Amino acid sequence: MTLVEVANLIINGLVEGSVIALPALALTLVMGIARFPNAATGDWMTLGAYVAVGTQAALAGAGPGAAALGMLLATLVAAGACALASVAAYELIFRRLSRSAMVASLLASIGLAFLVRSLITLMVGHEQRSFALPLMRAWNFGGVRLLPTDLVIAAVALLVLAAVFAWLRFGRSGRLLRALADNPELARLSGIRPQWLMWKLWALAGSLSAVGGVLLGVKSVVMPELGWELLLPAFAAMVLGGIGSPVGAVVGALLTGVGQELSVPLVGPSYKIAVAFALLLVTLLVRPAGLFGRQELVR
Repeated sequence: MTLVEVANLIINGLVEGSVIALPALALTLVMGIARFPNAATGDWMTLGAYVAVGTQAALAGAGPGAAALGMLLATLVAAGACALASVAAYELIFRRLSRSAMVASLLASIGLAFLVRSLITLMVGHEQRSFALPLMRAWNFGGVRLLPTDLVIAAVALLVLAAVFAWLRFGRSGRLLRALADNPELARLSGIRPQWLMWKLWALAGSLSAVGGVLLGVKSVVMPELGWELLLPAFAAMVLGGIGSPVGAVVGALLTGVGQELSVPLVGPSYKIAVAFALLLVTLLVRPAGLFGRQELVR
């Protein structure tokens, strides 16, 4: 491969990694505080993408002004819908299993994932959908191609990630969540209301997944398996960066995205997800705590 080809693959990997970072962060927050891996994260992404597609289509006929803001409004509606669905899942399922073994919550999340995907398929079928976006020509810098759409995707992902990190670092609820993750019993004795914080945690995880699903739908197409196919790379990113570490989840996602894209000339686009699985296995064997470990969440 030439340097130009490598540069194009790295750029594609960074864009893909910025999308993976959103569900990876949702996974690591739930894992760090609720203490189990939420396998339904991928299907919240799918739900968010379908809600956004439907909202954009509904707003398209409401006039030029509404059409101009259609994508932004659709993303906000999707984030809100998945936040509510995530909190409802916590109240109806995961809260009741919070005192059970972790495997019980994991299996429940897998069942919820299949349920959500089946309901989506029942309601909308397997037909692929796409967002109504204008076609834009790629910018060419000496053979290095950059799509304006990819730039927007990466910018939105980075803005959302920056907002979440600022909330975790400086927001009162974010500080309380970190305290709850550090020592749940001491947090309760200090007067912290864990129930209210858990609602915020699950709403945040649902919103992050929804935005990730919308961005992935913009980059590809919207289909019932959209989020499920990104779940393994998100898990790999969480483990690679360190379970419970928000910074590690983002760094792991970027490394996973770049690693997958660099493998395309060798294994093809259909099998690049195997690289995420390989990264997951190698990390578990060599450094089970990940690059950053758990401690980042509680600082």
